[in-house]
Amino acid sequence: MHTRLRRLVVTAVALFTAVGSLPAAAAGAPDRQENPSNGGLSAVIRYTEYGIPHILAENYADLGFGEGWAQAADEVCTLAEGFVTLRGERSRHFGADTAADGELSAARTNLTSDLYFRGVRESRTVEKLLTEPAPVGPSREVRDMMRGWAAGYNAWLKQNKITDACAGASWVRPVTELDVAVRGYAVAVISGEGRFVDTITTAQPPSASATAAGSAASRTPGAKAVAKAAHELWGTGDMGSNAVAFRGDTTANGRGLLLGNPHYPWEGGRRFWQSQQTIPGELNVSGGTLLGIPTISIGFNAHVAWSHTVSTGIPANFHQLTLDPADPTTYLVDGKPERMTKRSVTVPVKDGTSVTRTQWWTRYGPVVTSLSPQVPLPWTTTQAYALYDPNAANLRFADTSLGFGKARSTDDVLKSLARHQGIPWVNTLAADRAGHSLYTQSQVVPRITDELAERCSTALGRTTYPASGIAILDGSRGDCALGSDPDAVTPGILGPSRMPTLKDAPYVENSNGTAWMTNADQPITGYERIFGTVGTELGLRTRGGIEDVAAMAERGDLTVRDLERQQFANRVPAGDLAAEDVARACAALPGGTATGSDGKAVDVSQACGVIKAWDRTMDTGSRGALLFDRFWRKLPANGLWKVPFSAVDPVRTPNTLNTDAPGFATALADAVAELRAAGIPLDAKLGAHQFVVRGGERIPVPGGSGRLGVWNVLEPTWNAAGGGYTEVPFGSSHVQAVGWNGSTCPVARTLLTYSQSSNPNSPHYSDQTRLFSDERWVASRFCEKDILSSPKLRVDRVSEQR
Repeated sequence: MHTRLRRLVVTAVALFTAVGSLPAAAAGAPDRQENPSNGGLSAVIRYTEYGIPHILAENYADLGFGEGWAQAADEVCTLAEGFVTLRGERSRHFGADTAADGELSAARTNLTSDLYFRGVRESRTVEKLLTEPAPVGPSREVRDMMRGWAAGYNAWLKQNKITDACAGASWVRPVTELDVAVRGYAVAVISGEGRFVDTITTAQPPSASATAAGSAASRTPGAKAVAKAAHELWGTGDMGSNAVAFRGDTTANGRGLLLGNPHYPWEGGRRFWQSQQTIPGELNVSGGTLLGIPTISIGFNAHVAWSHTVSTGIPANFHQLTLDPADPTTYLVDGKPERMTKRSVTVPVKDGTSVTRTQWWTRYGPVVTSLSPQVPLPWTTTQAYALYDPNAANLRFADTSLGFGKARSTDDVLKSLARHQGIPWVNTLAADRAGHSLYTQSQVVPRITDELAERCSTALGRTTYPASGIAILDGSRGDCALGSDPDAVTPGILGPSRMPTLKDAPYVENSNGTAWMTNADQPITGYERIFGTVGTELGLRTRGGIEDVAAMAERGDLTVRDLERQQFANRVPAGDLAAEDVARACAALPGGTATGSDGKAVDVSQACGVIKAWDRTMDTGSRGALLFDRFWRKLPANGLWKVPFSAVDPVRTPNTLNTDAPGFATALADAVAELRAAGIPLDAKLGAHQFVVRGGERIPVPGGSGRLGVWNVLEPTWNAAGGGYTEVPFGSSHVQAVGWNGSTCPVARTLLTYSQSSNPNSPHYSDQTRLFSDERWVASRFCEKDILSSPKLRVDRVSEQR
């Protein structure tokens, strides 16, 4: 039987290869309507170990069809609920006041989520972007992939029975190309407008009786409050990553190496999903993609590998509006009045009624009234604030990624970034088989230069911009318009020549820190403040990452195996810096006791020996890791170190834990009391309390918090009443370690930590999670000979006419 399958695949490959070698008009060019499958779309899907699909297609529409089919087979319920969100129908199906899923925006309730996404639909925002010629709008290839993806998803729904939790649900419905495009749009704006959905949909003008001056003076936030809110909004709490690329002279064979370790949610619509996409003679790329996106988001081909990390760039800015005193919905630009655009949006709700709300939009974007619930941006009778998110005009992410998939070098990666300029809120790191390395913060950010901020910032903006990168510009002045860079694909964004970039350094590393310390020996400087800081304190994960990869580069002779070891080293930089001092100071406490925050004395004497004996890792078998983790989270940030930060030595400072600070003993007492209250021994193995549940079985998982500086990030949630950590909801996701040898096949190891399917009935619901628990990898099957030799090979010929 297996031999017969191989013959079938060889025949299919030969057919597609022959087609791929024909002229475009005969080979199924993207605008051709006919198809070998009786006039419909089709693809061949070869499944190998762990349910990884290798999609073989004749053209981009067929490729999208195979991708949509295969994603639906693994994630139909997650995808279907996401499309409910994007159609603005959550209130109708799940209730208006119910908490939104939080995967495609930061909306707190289904109602505000629906009001926003219905507003996007009714304003035809995405339809207008689809009609823009490339590169401003999507290319024909990407349009075909979106159309094909929708057809593949729909064909799977029609031809298969759902076995997951959404079986029989009325909200599981066919989708359109527009639905797929809106999903890509939502991903692009998730760090801009997506962060402000609640305030965009609830902002309303003041009543006529409002007292402008008093209201504005009493409620305008201070710079510190704005900076704190910015960190909460644009930090990496819900998205993050590490990546490193090595130059050829640090490796064993002179070729590049890349390790990508994105940190993303383990459940819901921002899961990664693996596949290989092949159009013979045109495209051959493998990697992870965000659900509902037709192109590979992070991956590799025979020549180049790339990954992304969430950047420090601020993807949006604010314009302070001067209002017409007679009408708070009219603002002045150079003294001339402009009326706000009123959008009335109606949302059907579960009880059969509907809710109508009004949104207010300006030339800059929507009016917003807060950065957070604690930080208002007041709309008075004289002033208001509008949000500008340049990604609200960006459907270019898929084309940028497709360019990466076709790239033959890191230079080609840069060319795709420069042509499409579609990366919304991440850095890009890449390596190639010729030995080149690349880091670039080429992302879509407002065209905020330091000169513009100096000239046009409001009083609040003059403090928020240097403090946090948030620009608040005077919206009443025409000369404060963002303008256009000559190399920018659209007005209002910074062009490629301004992007912080480092080429061909021995290593380039990013752990969500600023571009400045991409390589400790070659600091990047001279970029605009909106991209991030220079000469400021680094996070522990950045410091630990640079220490590790710099030592690797110095040692040299690196191979993919070294990347694998780095991923699962699970070293705790905070432990290396502080554990010895903690154990010593603990042992010196009078009577072995410390006073907790509740004023009670706690016997901490056992903790001293546990921390001293701890191996400074977050391996599942590590004893003392959990105790140190809980202790470290309770330490006050202020006065933590005796030796302060120095920009001259940014990787090794600050250091020396201040065990004399009052908060030290309190944190230790609270951590010990907390574990004892939960019934957890102080020397418990980490894996006994850091886990996920699959099929009723607890699977221990390695890794730790970014606060500790751990590369392999996991962020479980502590539930004191529940007796410890809940299941891990976030952390390392689609991990890849890629290099090359003398063959045409890349040497790649991958791991999708939470496995390919979220359906508990799938055989691929927990298989890779068990690999992750054991710190093992999947050997990628990229070349045909490797695919055909898989002992788990399964071949599906899928089509619309089945």
